[in-house]
Amino acid sequence: MTGRLITFEGIDGAGKSTHIETIAERLRAAGAAVLCTREPGGTPLAERLRELVLHETMDALTETLLVFAARRHHLQQVIEPALARGDTVLCDRFTDATFAYQGGGRGVEMAVLQSLEHWVQGQRQPDLTLWFDLPAEVAALRRARARAADRFEQEDLEFFERVRAAYLARMNGAPDRFVRLDAALDRDAVRQQINGALDARRW
Repeated sequence: MTGRLITFEGIDGAGKSTHIETIAERLRAAGAAVLCTREPGGTPLAERLRELVLHETMDALTETLLVFAARRHHLQQVIEPALARGDTVLCDRFTDATFAYQGGGRGVEMAVLQSLEHWVQGQRQPDLTLWFDLPAEVAALRRARARAADRFEQEDLEFFERVRAAYLARMNGAPDRFVRLDAALDRDAVRQQINGALDARRW
């Protein structure tokens, strides 16, 4: 029995984390075993790497390698065993975020990211990616009201526009697994979009 991997993507402030537990409750009510996790992170080692990525100064390639190292451990220790059990895994960010932030935002070459993607995860891709799409300026206002900024959240609007454009490119390259959500709408409207995506797959 093979489980499902559903990933949640979007620029900081898009609201994706708000909806993960709601979706988990829906899937559990339908009888699924659900695991919620995040990247970078998801294991004690990967969480330590996350702290370095979010708070320590480093160049773009070092940052990228740390993210993929965390992902490798996360996949081996958490995601792949859960999928093998038949669980549904809900992951707050995955490899699309690396292409968006380190590729689009930082300028790491796509060929480098593609090689690392293949080495670290082989053929593993999400079964569904929910992209919470939001204009960078709207996301910035939300972040300012919510919390103190980390290294990424301190970046300017141009950085987040590049990130958003890279997400769009990833969606165009894998339209069957991506669902683009209008994250500028209120919470209930976004939830309706998500439920529609799950309904369409009979999940």
